[in-house]
Amino acid sequence: MREVIAVSACLLGYNCKYNGKNNFNPKLVKQLKDNIVLPICPEEFGGMTTPRIPSEIQKDGRILNEIGQDVSCCFQRGLLVTLEMMRQHQSTKAILKDGSPSCGFTQIYDGTFTNTKMEGMGVTAKHLLQNGVTILNMQVESALR
Repeated sequence: MREVIAVSACLLGYNCKYNGKNNFNPKLVKQLKDNIVLPICPEEFGGMTTPRIPSEIQKDGRILNEIGQDVSCCFQRGLLVTLEMMRQHQSTKAILKDGSPSCGFTQIYDGTFTNTKMEGMGVTAKHLLQNGVTILNMQVESALR
């Protein structure tokens, strides 16, 4: 039976990054060929436009965009939509784009908008883990077998 794996849509070539571009990873797409892929973009699911102003998680947990607007509610809505989609498709694994305030699973930007990364998790990644989802890294060959 083919497994349903949720994948950050930007890794699949969808132009959904904050700057309107993508992080297409052809090797990943090839590795996923025997699975059912569920493209996800929590930021778009939360109602944010593409392109959009970059956002970072602040030390107090709020998510602000680069001009100081609190966009936490968009990220919260997006993570809930993502989790519901995964439940509907019986998906228990995800491959996420590290570094993102939504999908980062080992690193996020530090909230200063100085392109400085730090150890941490995006809000969607954290929520998925808390709900039993396994987050795979992009070197997934052995995990998909």
